Amino acid sequence: MALAYLGLGANLNDPQAQLHFALQQLAQHNEMNSIVCSSLYASKPMGPQDQPDYVNAVVAVATNLTPTQLLSATQAIENAAGRVRGQHWGPRTLDIDILLYDTLCITAPDLSIPHPGLESREFVLVPLAEIAPQLVLPNGKQVAALAQQIPLNGLDKIAPPVTMQS
Repeated sequence: MALAYLGLGANLNDPQAQLHFALQQLAQHNEMNSIVCSSLYASKPMGPQDQPDYVNAVVAVATNLTPTQLLSATQAIENAAGRVRGQHWGPRTLDIDILLYDTLCITAPDLSIPHPGLESREFVLVPLAEIAPQLVLPNGKQVAALAQQIPLNGLDKIAPPVTMQS
């Protein structure tokens, strides 16, 4: 099984409930196991500021899916949550990004691993460091060190880690 880290985010239609829905869907997927989730964090929007704050988390999953299959599975969960792909960095019911997949590096039109924004987003680095402090990125940088150095931009822990059973 491969170990993948997924970034979850939502700012519409009860964002905490949206993240819980995503976690439930991931836990029930027959090709994913060992789901570990960070705390939930409130964060300011990255793009246009005329939208609600986000709720974010990072999840570790062990999966038999290939990266492309995992992308399809996460997009199906987004769609089930009512995701409409509109404005870039705009509001959304649910966003699931593949941050890492083992130590693979992939650059394709529809999938980049590691996620290109991983090192510059506090709402990804801080929860990732919470669940995998010893994790080293494919470029040799340690997640915990990156998380300690990044400005928090108002990032706030709002709920304890979510426990999910697969």
